[in-house]
Amino acid sequence: MERETRVSVFESEIPAELQLVKSKLEAQEIMTFLNDKYMSFTTTPTANTVHLMVNLQDEKQALDIIDKMLRESEFNTIHN
Repeated sequence: MERETRVSVFESEIPAELQLVKSKLEAQEIMTFLNDKYMSFTTTPTANTVHLMVNLQDEKQALDIIDKMLRESEFNTIHN
């Protein structure tokens, strides 16, 4: 069985933000994974930060969707 490589495409301490991004990606048939124990040499994880991960082949599409969400200020409704 081939193992998928997963990459982090979004991180947040706010569950509503994570759920919004997760639902947008899954609506585009991108499989998502939540990881609250993400570790790498370039980041220092915090106890509350959760990483939303996707398979490597979906990374560009996922980042494009997230970028569009940020430009359209979909997150403003969460913080207000």
